[in-house]
Amino acid sequence: MTATTTRTAVPGPVLFARYAFPPNRHGYCGPADHLAFFESGTAGDDRGLRAMAREFAGAWPYLELIAGATGLPDPLDHRAVEAYWVGSRLLDRVGVTHVAGSMEERFRYRAGPRFGRLTAEVLAGGVPHHSFAVFCVYPWTGLLGDDRRAAQALTVLDMCRIRWGRVVHVHGDRVEVASRHLGWDGRRLDLGSPRPETVERAVDGLGPGAELRPGDWVAMHWEWVCDRLTDAQVRALSHYTARHLRILNDAADAGPLGLLA
Repeated sequence: MTATTTRTAVPGPVLFARYAFPPNRHGYCGPADHLAFFESGTAGDDRGLRAMAREFAGAWPYLELIAGATGLPDPLDHRAVEAYWVGSRLLDRVGVTHVAGSMEERFRYRAGPRFGRLTAEVLAGGVPHHSFAVFCVYPWTGLLGDDRRAAQALTVLDMCRIRWGRVVHVHGDRVEVASRHLGWDGRRLDLGSPRPETVERAVDGLGPGAELRPGDWVAMHWEWVCDRLTDAQVRALSHYTARHLRILNDAADAGPLGLLA
């Protein structure tokens, strides 16, 4: 990896919007008015973003958990937001007791018989990173063993996680990126070799992210570029993604099939 210039941290609410907008655009989570959320993120409307961030029922409790366990005064502190979406050493300061307590409060009744597996994944090293939510909490992993829905499940898991890639070309609002995608061999989820894909960075020239050029590392969520990454951030994102893939693949000695309800 080539060195990437360290950048001034953007405000936490703006950083949150950069990563949370793509699923909100698809109607999966967050406020009903995704255009208002996008405009607030682009304009840096701190007050508006703070109110809307609480509507992300999946992400918000993780931010509260990270902040509360590490002594940060604000769930939207830039450090908490970066730790959740990208990853940082801050996550390893969130003790097992804190994570397990959060799982107990949020998922015991909803998960039913699967709750024991969630507890095992926390004990195996799961931390409040977005990849933990995608691979260890969301129900899509259980559908990988269903031949009728495996392809859909794989696509959702791949697009819902935060993935990283290197910019090859910038074409206006679109960017060609070389990135690694998830593959499923019937037993394990793993990352393949880098291949090109085209993603969006703006709509009619308007977008919340940084300016990009070939060679930059970027983070992506669904079909959208969220932010430019430093080399250290790429390493962190890769590390926590690999950690939770390992936990998932090791579950019940049968890989993701062991998570079938």
